[in-house]
Amino acid sequence: MAFRRPAESLSIAEARRIALVAQGFGRPRGARAPGLSAVTGSVARLGVVQIDSVNAVVRSHYLPLFSRLGPYDRTHLDTAVYKRHTLFEYWGHEASFLPIELQPLLRWRMDRYRRAATADPDAKAAADWRAASLARERPEYVQGILDEVTTRGGLSAGDLAEPGSGRGPWWGWADGKIALEYLFTSGQLAIASRRNFARVYDLPERVFPAAILAAPTPEPADAQRELLRRSSVALGVATARDLADYYRIHVPTARHRIRELVEDGSLVEATVDGWHEAAYLDPGAKLARKVDDRALLSPFDSLVWERARTERLWGFRYRLEIYTPQPKRVYGYYVLPFLLGEHLVARVDVRADRAASVLRVPGAYLEPDEMPATTARALAGERRSRSVGADRVASELAAELRSLAAWLGLERIETGERGDLVQPLARALGAQGPP
Repeated sequence: MAFRRPAESLSIAEARRIALVAQGFGRPRGARAPGLSAVTGSVARLGVVQIDSVNAVVRSHYLPLFSRLGPYDRTHLDTAVYKRHTLFEYWGHEASFLPIELQPLLRWRMDRYRRAATADPDAKAAADWRAASLARERPEYVQGILDEVTTRGGLSAGDLAEPGSGRGPWWGWADGKIALEYLFTSGQLAIASRRNFARVYDLPERVFPAAILAAPTPEPADAQRELLRRSSVALGVATARDLADYYRIHVPTARHRIRELVEDGSLVEATVDGWHEAAYLDPGAKLARKVDDRALLSPFDSLVWERARTERLWGFRYRLEIYTPQPKRVYGYYVLPFLLGEHLVARVDVRADRAASVLRVPGAYLEPDEMPATTARALAGERRSRSVGADRVASELAAELRSLAAWLGLERIETGERGDLVQPLARALGAQGPP
């Protein structure tokens, strides 16, 4: 008989605390630098860490672990992926690091892509599906690339004997790179390492542990249910769209699987004050009485990557402006949300000037009391960030920036002139001294 718990009702503050704890916040940072097990454990809790090449501060996939663990040795993450193979690269959210045990759960995606199911929305979500056309139009070329990797061992696109020439607007990739990406996405190749951030491709049997390769392949529906269940554990409380987005499962497909998870008790239906869509609660989610944390967040951090959810939980409207022309930017090129306690209280434009050994902060902005009316109604009665006080926010932010600068090996922090928080921040940095 199916087990079904009654729906639970949550305030926005409760939903926020559940989300923060599920994402690994609210835990005291240790006195010693986190080791390899702490790094892999943090990724296991999150279930996926998005990879991104943006290097304005540090490559963005290193930041989520800093936000949760504090200063750690970045080589631990690389070791876990490329030497210990407790993590692996694949299309999870976007390009991602994932726990190795998830590899069998993603084979349905590899298989659909391999069969060039270009009309399948799940295949499109996995990667840029146009590479499948190369496999259909020039199968002998793609097979030749696979044969070359088989014979020569791990290769980057630049190592290929016939890399081809760049074509079209698709990042200017040559056919060889497109073929490698097709073979990777379809599961015929895996990422063995990176050289100067360029992927090195090799056969899965030369990359993955034997036990993973021998693990049975679940049926697609079973794999999707498990991925959605893991999404709920990582998010704590979420809508169907939030859950589907975590591992990029097509929303209509996800809705079917979510209903099945509710029926067997793996998810609990919930309502959250101010949310217009139904919510789903991880049965094991923990509701802390208080979350006391401090962190600068990557734009690609799983706490904030779903912008609609970020606005629902915090009234924080967040848009990355890297690709916005400079005159049209509101806050800056690479702006990090600042978490203090349970609230996103500020946003900070940050840049690592490695040549000058300076962490530059061109702008810092305290979150305003005012917010869109719909969001304000949902957050009625909540303390606004200004009630925390600009001086306290500046002091806490200064301490976090000093920690970030030290972690990056930068000797100074210099502030710019933009934003209402920048002067209090400059005073706080001066009072605290150099990193």
